[in-house]
Amino acid sequence: MERAIIEGVEFLLSRDPATADHPFPSCSDKPSGAWFTLGFPLAHVTDVLQNMEALAELGHVGDPRAANALDWLVGQQAVPGRWRNRRAYNRRTIIDIEHQGAVSTWVALRAGTVLTAAHGGG
Repeated sequence: MERAIIEGVEFLLSRDPATADHPFPSCSDKPSGAWFTLGFPLAHVTDVLQNMEALAELGHVGDPRAANALDWLVGQQAVPGRWRNRRAYNRRTIIDIEHQGAVSTWVALRAGTVLTAAHGGG
C-alpha cells in the first residue's frame, strides 16, 4: 500500500499540475481547457483541483512540486476564500446544484480543503 501511494504521488507530480505539460495521446498538443476550469460536480472530467485533492488526501500536497498548482489555485479566487463554479452542468443533472459562473460553496470547499492541508492544517 505504501509503495502504491509513493508511486501514485510520483505519477501525479511527474508533471506540473498547473501547466498540465504531460504528453497527450490524442491529436491535440495541449490539455483540455476543462483541466483549468474549476467546477462542481466533476462528472466525466477532471481539473487541476482534483489532482491537488488526491495529493492532499495522501498527505503530499505540500510537496514543492505542487507549489505552482497551489499558486494557480490561490490566483483563481473570485474574492478571498471563494471560487467560481465554471462548470456547473446546469440542465445536465436532475437539479441545478449551483449557477454557472457564480461564487461556489462546493468549489470553495474543495479548494479550501486543499489549501488547509498544504499549510499544515489537515
